[in-house]
Amino acid sequence: MSSNVASRQVLVLPGDGIGPEIVAQAERVLARVNDKFALGINIEKGLVGGAAIDAHGSPLPEITLEKAKACDAVLLGAVGGPKWDSVDMSIRPEKGLLGLRSNLNLFGNLRPAILYPQLADASSLKPELVAGLDLLIVRELTGGIYFGQPRGIRELENGEREGFNTYKYSESEVRRIGRQAFEAAQKRGGKLCSVDKANVLEATVLWREVMDELAKDYPDVELTHMYVDNAAMQLVRAPKQFDVMVTGNMFGDILSDCAAMLTGSIGMLPSASLDENGKGMYEPIHGSAPDIAGQGIANPLATILSVAMMLRYSFDEADAAQAIEDAVGVTLDQGFRTADIQSEGMNLVSTEQMGDAVLAALA
Repeated sequence: MSSNVASRQVLVLPGDGIGPEIVAQAERVLARVNDKFALGINIEKGLVGGAAIDAHGSPLPEITLEKAKACDAVLLGAVGGPKWDSVDMSIRPEKGLLGLRSNLNLFGNLRPAILYPQLADASSLKPELVAGLDLLIVRELTGGIYFGQPRGIRELENGEREGFNTYKYSESEVRRIGRQAFEAAQKRGGKLCSVDKANVLEATVLWREVMDELAKDYPDVELTHMYVDNAAMQLVRAPKQFDVMVTGNMFGDILSDCAAMLTGSIGMLPSASLDENGKGMYEPIHGSAPDIAGQGIANPLATILSVAMMLRYSFDEADAAQAIEDAVGVTLDQGFRTADIQSEGMNLVSTEQMGDAVLAALA
C-alpha cells in the first residue's frame, strides 16, 4: 500500500460511441482502488475525437493536449463513428488519437492477450491450446513503414502507377522499444521473443543486432528470435510458448490483432502506449462500436483492465493493479457476462451491472 504519495493526475477522455459508458465503469473502479490503496490520484476530464469536433471543431483541442502533457497518465475510451465520416480527413476523430500518440511521444504499445479460464470456450482455438494464455506483445508505435519517408503514389515513365513506402528504423528507435520489452519481461516470466524478417529485410537485420546487444544488459531475460511468418503460425499452433514478444510497427499491428482473437473477445483486452519515462495512455483495444452505443450492453472489462495496466506501468502500484485483475477474475467466476462473452447458463448483465460486480469483488 502506498502512503504519502504526491498527487498524481489522470486525464480521462471518454471519447465517442460506447466510450463514455465503459469509461464511467472504469472510473468507478479507479476511485475505489484510489481510496483502498491511498494512491493519491486526481482525475481531470477532457474531450477528444468526435466529441471534441462537436464542441471545439478539432479532434484534439489545445486545452486537451495541454492537460495530456501535464498529467501523469491518460485513460481513453474510444473515438470515431459514422456521425463524423463526412468531415475533412485532416480533422477526423482518429486524428485526435494519433495526435496524442505523437505529441506525447508514446512509442511503445503494450498489448496483453490474456485468456481468462472462464472464457476458454469462447476462443476460436481448442481450450487445451489457449487455457492459461498470458502473452504480452510490445509493438513499436511511432516508426517503421507506417511513418517512413519517402512514401506515396507516383506515375512511372510508361504511365503505370506505383505505390511505395519506406520501412526503416534507427538504432535509437530499436534500442528504446527493446529496453521497454526487456523490462516488461523482467516483470513477467523472463522470456522475450523478438520478431523480425531478418532473412530479407535489412531494417530488421539491424533490429536483431540491436536486440542482441541489449540482451547483455538483461542477463535475467532469455532472448530468442523468430521470423514474423513463423511467429504468426506459432501464435495459432502453440500460443502459450510465448511470454513477451517485441516487434516493429507493422508486424506488431498484425500479430497483436491475431493474438486478440485467441482470447475469445476483443472486449476483454486492454492496452498501454508508453513514453520513455513510463507515462502512458491506456485504452481498450476495441473501437467506439457506435451500433451499440447508448444501449448499456458494452463490455467495460477491457477499460477496467486498462486501469490496472495504468497502475502497474505508470504508477508502479502492482498490488492495486493485481486487485483489479483478481476482481475481474472473480466476477467471471460468478458467471457475470456482457453480450459479447455470453454463453449458456451465464448471467447476462448490462455495462453498469458488470461495473457493480467488479466493485463488489474488489470489496
